[in-house]
Amino acid sequence: MELNFISDALETVTCSVLAAYSFEGNPDSSGTVERLPSATRSLLGELRSSGELTGKAYECTLIHRPAGLAAQKLLVVGAGKPEKFDDAQERRLAGTAVRFVRARSAHMLAWVLDSSRPGAARAAAEGAIVADYDADRYRTERNGERRVDKFLLATGGPTPRSETRQSLEHGKIIAEAQNFVRDLVNEPSNTMTPEILAGRARAMAEKVGLKFDVLDEARIQELKMGALWAVGQGSDAPPRMIVVRYEPAEAPVAPVIGLVGKGITFDTGGISIKPSEAMHEMKTDMAGGATMLGVMQAIAQIKPRIRVIAVVPAAENMPSGKAYRPGDVVTSMSGKTIEVLNTDAEGRLALADGLAYAKQLGCTALIDAATLTGAVMIALGNITTGVFGWNQEWVNKVLASATAEGERMWQLPVDDEYRELYKSMIADIANTGGRYGGAITAAMFVGEFAGDTPWVHLDIAGTRWSNDEKPYRAKGPTGAVVPTLVHLLTELAPKK
Repeated sequence: MELNFISDALETVTCSVLAAYSFEGNPDSSGTVERLPSATRSLLGELRSSGELTGKAYECTLIHRPAGLAAQKLLVVGAGKPEKFDDAQERRLAGTAVRFVRARSAHMLAWVLDSSRPGAARAAAEGAIVADYDADRYRTERNGERRVDKFLLATGGPTPRSETRQSLEHGKIIAEAQNFVRDLVNEPSNTMTPEILAGRARAMAEKVGLKFDVLDEARIQELKMGALWAVGQGSDAPPRMIVVRYEPAEAPVAPVIGLVGKGITFDTGGISIKPSEAMHEMKTDMAGGATMLGVMQAIAQIKPRIRVIAVVPAAENMPSGKAYRPGDVVTSMSGKTIEVLNTDAEGRLALADGLAYAKQLGCTALIDAATLTGAVMIALGNITTGVFGWNQEWVNKVLASATAEGERMWQLPVDDEYRELYKSMIADIANTGGRYGGAITAAMFVGEFAGDTPWVHLDIAGTRWSNDEKPYRAKGPTGAVVPTLVHLLTELAPKK
């Protein structure tokens, strides 16, 4: 999608569709609709009186040959209640406009920009690019012909300042990173093995100038990564430990942020096999790893002055004569021994070695993202990401970035009493604490391998995927938490 500004007076902008938003209560004279010519607003007043224009969130009203405008059509998008409006809502509104007009074969859209709002350009750009995505790569009849080729930000006269242009570019980078994540998560498991995921990570790293390394089975065993090896040993596709580094020369020596993402490219549950009904969804069990790779793609282009290392332990969890079994005891890279009570609790094993390796590489603060538990979905649905961590200051930084980006996250407890649930009689710890508090005990298990290093765990099992199409986003992978983590890293970086 081509993004650009247009500074012509709104009444003279020539395009297929000009889009503006308005609020409930005054849908004909609020939001960016207020900036339209009086003849246009008079027409909207008639539609308001007839009940055809209400301003309710995501309501779309399309007007052909609108009075007072050179644009062929005017689209008014309802913005809902004005007190709830923020950059995140503008992102959704721009996305709603894109998906609405492309379904009607429009390839060009001009979005009326409120230049007085510093984050407006970035929000609109993100919303447009994320909305113009469909998980249809393998369909013979794809939606390619329905894409919006050009998205213009109409200022109505003012020439965009350099900060506004930078904001637009920032939004483009983040949205494209989200779509990169969505592509990885959406890939079928027969074309997304650990080795293929490593190859995609390598290609991304080379494209944006990041350092790359991958540990094959020999190096994994040499480093005694017994937890990751156990998960992957049942598959004909061997595990990989993927490492991507962003180390700008001008960045301070510390901190070094470690991003660890679960990369289970397919999860059958192993010997503790899952029900077949929804097993096909387990191609998305590498969403945590994909997320961290997407974050790395974004920061390589935004260039914050901070050192970041992404570590993605990747494996297939398959049943076979070589597979690990319930009752096995495995020794992790850290030296901790783990009793395997359920082979379907495999992601935390992979993360155990991922966190240990990130610490060995010099990371001084850690964040992991994983589709770790069904329990977090029971608690928070697919709307909110579960957040856990030992260090409250570090947790607060993540939550603050989520708030700034409009991503829903909620902190759950990590009290010592829960440790009793995953004790083992024969090993240091067991890999499951049972049914109750499952998201908490899984997170705390992972945190055992962070130790005293500041650490936050993001359980994205619910938010990595949407089973429903939204007005502003296609059904399927979401690219969740990428904006939050990019914001966090840029905030942590010392300013020049």
